[in-house]
Amino acid sequence: MTPWRVVDGGLELALRLTPKGGRDKVEGIREDTSGRPVLAVRVSAPPVDGAANKALLKFLAKASGVPKSRIRFISGETARIKRLMLEGDGAKIAATLGTLTKS
Repeated sequence: MTPWRVVDGGLELALRLTPKGGRDKVEGIREDTSGRPVLAVRVSAPPVDGAANKALLKFLAKASGVPKSRIRFISGETARIKRLMLEGDGAKIAATLGTLTKS
């Protein structure tokens, strides 16, 4: 099971963000407390004044090939577990994210 699903206009992504995580990276697919899959992502920015969310958007844009202006929060902007919409070719974005989760 994957933490994303292709929808009209792009891809919905569930992720768990760890701020002040040393360096920006994808750690793989994990389960949240409810057993649902999430993409585990670390960013070096602290969770102060939205810095971690800004770093997350910048990192996801670079990693997925989706412009930062085409990534938006659906929910969880102030929580560790977040849902985002990445606008574009959902199947292509999913394939790119799939390569990021392979170690």
